[in-house]
Amino acid sequence: GLGLLYALRIPLRLCENLAAVTVFLNSLTPKFYVALTGTSSLISGLIFVFEWWYFHKHGTSFIEQVSVSHLQPLMGGTESSISEPGSPSRNRESETSRQNLSECKVWRNPLNLFRGAEYRRYTWVTGKEPLTYYDMNLSAQDHQTFFTCDTDFLRPSDTVMQKAWRERNPPARIKAAYQALELNNDCATAYVLLAEEEATTIVDAEKLFKQALKAGETIYRQSQQCQHQSPQHEAQLRRDTNVLVYIKRRLAMCARKLGRIREAVKIMRDLMKEFPPLTMLNIHENLLESLLELQAYADVQAVLAKYDDISLPKSAAICYTAALLKTRTVSEKFSPETASRRGLSTAEINAVEAIHRAVEFNPHVPKYLLEMKSLILPPEHILKRGDSEAIAYAFFHLQHWKRIEGALNLLQCTWEGTFRMIPHPLEKGHLFYPYPSCTEMADRELLPTFHHVSVYPKKELPLFIHFTAGFCSSTAMIAILTHQFPEIMGIFAKAVLGLWRPQPWASSGFEENTQDLKSEDLGLSSG
Repeated sequence: GLGLLYALRIPLRLCENLAAVTVFLNSLTPKFYVALTGTSSLISGLIFVFEWWYFHKHGTSFIEQVSVSHLQPLMGGTESSISEPGSPSRNRESETSRQNLSECKVWRNPLNLFRGAEYRRYTWVTGKEPLTYYDMNLSAQDHQTFFTCDTDFLRPSDTVMQKAWRERNPPARIKAAYQALELNNDCATAYVLLAEEEATTIVDAEKLFKQALKAGETIYRQSQQCQHQSPQHEAQLRRDTNVLVYIKRRLAMCARKLGRIREAVKIMRDLMKEFPPLTMLNIHENLLESLLELQAYADVQAVLAKYDDISLPKSAAICYTAALLKTRTVSEKFSPETASRRGLSTAEINAVEAIHRAVEFNPHVPKYLLEMKSLILPPEHILKRGDSEAIAYAFFHLQHWKRIEGALNLLQCTWEGTFRMIPHPLEKGHLFYPYPSCTEMADRELLPTFHHVSVYPKKELPLFIHFTAGFCSSTAMIAILTHQFPEIMGIFAKAVLGLWRPQPWASSGFEENTQDLKSEDLGLSSG
């Protein structure tokens, strides 16, 4: 390119054009430079504000996203990424995608609130919607999975309820539930829907769940007698089992909310004994919270010994409850000054290690327990190790940490030390798998827009935000200086322009010397 420019310097008359541009710039007044730099500062400032807003809302730079999605294909970026089926690179990509899918799997919140008695009352008071459409859509899918089966057409009430679970409008669902009860007064799922969505208090919800329990037990016994007749009857038994377990669990939660905690514990223990295969429902997390309310710490330790196993999936409730029990033994007499002088005892080291383990699993929880961030109502679904799980845990367990004297003090003194133990960047974890990178986007879909989502690890600002901020500041400063000191800035501008102005010998001086030579030649010839 430079060689071509040098070869075409004479046909393009680069020197003359450069001199003309220099003359034009020298003739400009300081007002022009003020307007130029001021406009540049305004435009770059608007770009900076938009980039900042887009980054905080979506977690990425808009300019970088557009560049990657539109410019990379034009530059041939996608060709290098194409690999043949069965190649090692394609296999690695598929394994990575499967790992990301498993990391971003959402789970039903074991302690989810009641829509009518709790979520809707919050909406009435604040005017804000605590549940997102994505969260409610996941709940609708769960209801269709738990409460419907292929044999619903055999019972007209179940056919109506199958349509009710698919309805998006709450009044339409409630109306369909009443239609099902008109067809069959013992339709358990209809009572479940009314208890969840129409009841405005926990007492009303409990009454409806008791009616659902009576109907559900009758249907369950009938399904047990016919389960071996055909595969359809086996599917019907699974559905009726799910309905019965759901009803008993919600009744236990009603008893817990109404202060009958021992009754709630008994129902949960009976459920875990009667239906041991249904561990995926995480009933033990409901049991842990109720036992902590009773301050039955020995029973809590017994539950943890069974479920805090290396082969079972972890949760914030398990990790932080284990840390709370170990903290309880040393928190009352713990003092940072004393520990720094004499060192940590064995029990204190175990408590600190348990806190580090819990923080590594979910680093968002301590900010809610220490009330550094405000709590909101937990969603109906959570993402393990994400902000949604942290909210769900802290919403119910903050009172248990406050009850133990010194527990929050020990947590405040030690939780940040976890991040010194985790490798950076996070290619590998310390005690768990590396922290997933997809939690932010999933939490933004699960949590309402008025909540500021906690992000870990903290993302660095994109390059374009730094660039636009610097460009906006520099041009604004130049505009102010040019407006306040026009003479000094004019001299500075001419000095800068003089660095690349053409030299005198290259143009006008050479022509003057040529004219002198011609005159001398004419003089000699005339003489």
